Amino acid sequence: MSFSTRYALRTLPLLLLPELALADSLNQANTAWVLTSTALVLFMTIPGLSLFYAGLVRSKNVLSVLMQCFAITCLVSILWLAGVYSFIFTDGGSLQAVIGGASKVFLPDINTTVLIGDIPETVYFMFQMTFAIITPALIVGAFAERMKFSAMLWFSGLWLIIVYLPICHWMWGKGWLADLGAMDFAGGIVIHVNAGVAALVSALVLGKRKGFPTTAMPPHNMTMVVTGAGMLWVGWFGFNAGSALTSDGRAGMAMLVTHIGAASGALTWMFIEWKRFSKPSVLGIVTGMVAGLGTITPASGFVGPFGALFIGVTAGFVCFYATQYVKRTLKIDDSLDVFPVHGVGGVTGSLLTGVFAASSLGGLGLPEGVTVIHQVGVQALAIIVTVVWSGAFSYLILKGLDKWLGLRVTPDEEVQGLDTVLHEETGYLDL
Repeated sequence: MSFSTRYALRTLPLLLLPELALADSLNQANTAWVLTSTALVLFMTIPGLSLFYAGLVRSKNVLSVLMQCFAITCLVSILWLAGVYSFIFTDGGSLQAVIGGASKVFLPDINTTVLIGDIPETVYFMFQMTFAIITPALIVGAFAERMKFSAMLWFSGLWLIIVYLPICHWMWGKGWLADLGAMDFAGGIVIHVNAGVAALVSALVLGKRKGFPTTAMPPHNMTMVVTGAGMLWVGWFGFNAGSALTSDGRAGMAMLVTHIGAASGALTWMFIEWKRFSKPSVLGIVTGMVAGLGTITPASGFVGPFGALFIGVTAGFVCFYATQYVKRTLKIDDSLDVFPVHGVGGVTGSLLTGVFAASSLGGLGLPEGVTVIHQVGVQALAIIVTVVWSGAFSYLILKGLDKWLGLRVTPDEEVQGLDTVLHEETGYLDL
């Protein structure tokens, strides 16, 4: 099999348009795997990310974070059906390079026989929807403990449409970044860079929590954090290996490198903390795991085990020091370190994808005639476009919402805690 054929098989499943794929026959093995992966990716948001984030905040805000992740899951699901899916993954005609079409709004012609490639379109729809769900949910960690619930809902919905939709189409819906040859197997750019930049902008626009950085704000429940982190690790196999859309060696390699990236990122972060602070922390090792997972994500379908090891170790170093710099030097209150872990990790992994995809470094190979330097340049361009688009429109959405309904709760409400103020409930009974 020629390289060009193998490259197409690895990358085109995420780019296929419904109109181009109706004639294929159903593959039950692939369908079963993508069904399983869909459940795993949804499992990453609820309960995985929900518990991870909820444990990291103070006890008076635990329910607010759980509520935000749950509500985002519901909101994005309806918006996905109402047109976001269609404008990403259907044919946009003369505008195809920048936006898809409206033929799949509310799925008017969907039935059990319509296929995308060799899996049902219903399964493909659901799988891609779980990616759209977790992306705005990641941003929650940046404005935790201080944003109004109503503002959070409006921001998440508008951000999905204005920011996520076009970037996802450009990369995965046969848009102009895909035409340039940008490589993002499972969302390093579309999800992690995109959400990370939006998180940084959110933290800057909303401002610091009351007491930051002089008042200690440790996680209130590390058991909950580790439980959520473990769910994220397991769910990430669906995230990355599921993106192959096949139950074959490509999915197996994606799963292998995902695990190596997570393990090496976790150990690297742990050893850095151990050396600097004399003791390894539980929070450090799980944060390093998330950094390793986010950083390997764009590369997971393109690199081999050696590349995954290098990427994971790099993620541990780069994301650790990025976290220290953002919190301690810049004093930006990105509450749960979304930008330094996901944003910086996504940038790092996306650039290294262009390096370690090369067959000489154990990867599955670059397109014929494409050099590492050229591919890294394309990766850098895709990153820059995402940073600018996400940063600019996240800022405009937040500033518009602030003028319209206000973004933050009052200082007194923040001290009282969002659980009581916004939901009239508490996460724990006073015994």
